Amino acid sequence: MIPNVIKEIIDLGDGRSISIETGKLAKQADGAVVVQMGNAMLLATVVSARSASPGIDFLPLTLDYREKFAAAGRFPGGFFKREARPSDGEVLTMRLVDRVLRPLFPKDYHAETQVMIQLMSHDDDVMPDALAGLAASAALSISDIPFATLISEVRVARIDGQFIINPSKAQLEQSDIDMMIGASMDSIAMVEGEMKEISELEMIEAIKFAHEAIKVQIAAQERLQAAVGKKTVRTYEEERSDDTILAKVRELSYDKYFAIAKEGSAKHERTEKFGAVKEEVKALFTDEELLENGDLISKYLSKTNKEAVRNVILDLGLRLDGRKTNEIRPIWCEVDYLPSTHGSALFTRGETQALATVTLGTSREANIIDRPTEQGEEKFYLHYNFPPFSTGEAKPLRGTSRREVGHGNLAQRALKNMIPQDNPYTVRIVSEVLESNGSSSMATVCAGTLALMDAGIQMIKPVSGIAMGLISDDATGRWAVLSDILGDEDHLGDMDFKVTGTADGITACQMDIKIEGLKYEIMEKALAQARDGRLHILGKLTEVIDTPRTEVKRHSPKIIKVTIPGAFIGALIGPGGKVIQELQKATGTTIVINEVNEQGEVEILGTNPEGIQAVLNKIDSIIFKPQVGETYSVKVIKMLDFGAVVEYLDAPGNEVLLHVSELAWERTENVTDVVNMGDVFDVKYIGIDPKTRKEKVSRKALLPRPPRDENYVPRERDDRPRDNDRGGFRDNRGNGRDNRGPGRDDRNSRDRAPREERRNDAPRDENNGDAPQES
Repeated sequence: MIPNVIKEIIDLGDGRSISIETGKLAKQADGAVVVQMGNAMLLATVVSARSASPGIDFLPLTLDYREKFAAAGRFPGGFFKREARPSDGEVLTMRLVDRVLRPLFPKDYHAETQVMIQLMSHDDDVMPDALAGLAASAALSISDIPFATLISEVRVARIDGQFIINPSKAQLEQSDIDMMIGASMDSIAMVEGEMKEISELEMIEAIKFAHEAIKVQIAAQERLQAAVGKKTVRTYEEERSDDTILAKVRELSYDKYFAIAKEGSAKHERTEKFGAVKEEVKALFTDEELLENGDLISKYLSKTNKEAVRNVILDLGLRLDGRKTNEIRPIWCEVDYLPSTHGSALFTRGETQALATVTLGTSREANIIDRPTEQGEEKFYLHYNFPPFSTGEAKPLRGTSRREVGHGNLAQRALKNMIPQDNPYTVRIVSEVLESNGSSSMATVCAGTLALMDAGIQMIKPVSGIAMGLISDDATGRWAVLSDILGDEDHLGDMDFKVTGTADGITACQMDIKIEGLKYEIMEKALAQARDGRLHILGKLTEVIDTPRTEVKRHSPKIIKVTIPGAFIGALIGPGGKVIQELQKATGTTIVINEVNEQGEVEILGTNPEGIQAVLNKIDSIIFKPQVGETYSVKVIKMLDFGAVVEYLDAPGNEVLLHVSELAWERTENVTDVVNMGDVFDVKYIGIDPKTRKEKVSRKALLPRPPRDENYVPRERDDRPRDNDRGGFRDNRGNGRDNRGPGRDDRNSRDRAPREERRNDAPRDENNGDAPQES
């Protein structure tokens, strides 16, 4: 059966377009679309179970994004040649889409739901992660799954003051903004990106520009939905509710929760008090009521607790720990905490603490990126670890979580543009979250800044970060922006808005909205309040260390970079790597050679300056090329009967023969009469001797020429003309005579018989060639 293909086109306004197609692929799924831009094609499918599993009171949504190597005409790396676990880049794309979609499903929809997006064809000029949100929403739009608010996501860049939607990689390298924005038709739902110290106003302008493009994409989804025929939303079992139980729970607990919330207590203290209220209320129900409605009672207690805490903030302007809405928790910092690391720092803000370490290395330690859509390496990267003890919990360790990948990436983007381009090191930061009660990723940024400066990395400017929250009430229109949010405020609130930057501008941001959208008025307020908090935190950092250390620590590796002609790379490596391996072993250094533009870029890393200098000396000796006419200092390293072998002091290992004839102007019978082992003196480089084809140096060329001996009588010169043809002198008659001494016949004047007479005309033996036959 020929499929009925339906397609919609989105015009980006600059000659590029995006198409959304359905009806050809994956028709067994509840919804499936193919999104194409250029040669990049993504297939997005969505499937949801018809009923929720028993006991599930949340949305079990799985968002999966995968890039197939075949899409780029490449083989997977590794032994098995098969795509395995998702890369960090794929995980980050999953998070981008998940964070926009998840809040938009009905609160009481708990059926297992899976959205899968895969890159089927890659285009080097298209970044597919910018199309993933559009593909997911379009697949949901043509399904019967309850998802009423359509969304889309775009990437926005700015080049020479001009905003661009969904730029290519080449364009992005020229941009001072790289932001992903997700939004509905009415409001912003998600923002994430990095910037090069832009202002809050510039950030708002970029978001508004992206939002206009998103509206066009949502309109295309609505046209596709209408063309397919909007399906009736499936019925599902709604959450069980009981208004009578809710009223009773609220009456018994609200005032108690409100009183605890306004006390301003520490996390563990109020947790115990909230827990005590819960147990007191449960004790007022019979065993039969708890058995039948225990899940409802617990849910309504949590709902009442959330309402009380939010009302304390909105009514009284007080927060759970007693702070005002714009107040920052107490901060203390320390650098050089770990004695053996290359750099370390502790950052503590309230009940959140991060320990950051810096490790320095060569380009060999760069983080290799090998994805279908991206190949390369990172010389600056950050890893974030969030162990369960940081929140006082005991949980099994299941490897690096998506959350850890996302938070580490945000902190890395916050700091990376403040690492100078000429930094010679590969830098790895590891953040260990030791306590967590709100915004551990921003604590990581602050600890990372301190650790970098402690390690001697010459940061352009220090960076700090802060997490902003939001409490809002649609019924009354009230809202409050919170600075430096707690973990409970993140959980109970409507927004988690992280902003990082220097004193001069924003370097990264991440915003998650837990309601249907965020108004620009609130966003502008949050950014302004975030700037004040960010600068306050930055002041605390610079009180501890205001500028990077001028040098790396004594036990930290020092790195030297030199460039050598490409022709000498092989000589430095040696047969089978013998030269470089022995050199590393002898000097205690790490040597890395990269060939760039037919030149060898050599990195020498070591903690011992003498070892590094020894490597530099070896390199100098390998690439040493003496210049004709130049003077060089040499040392005698070997004595011979016919001269001395000398070594260039500026290039150890480079030897040349100083012939006995070039030692002095006087006749030298014994080499030791002039020089001995270990003697140091200057020689002049003559060049290549045309007779021996070997390098020639001279000591005597630098010595003054001795005056001529006054008693010296030159031999009388015979000016008679020579017979050039025969080597003798001509007599007065012009006849040549042989001057080659007595006892030799004059072959030139000898009478010779004609050739014919001298030939032996005897017959030849045919068997013996020219030998004459015997007569």
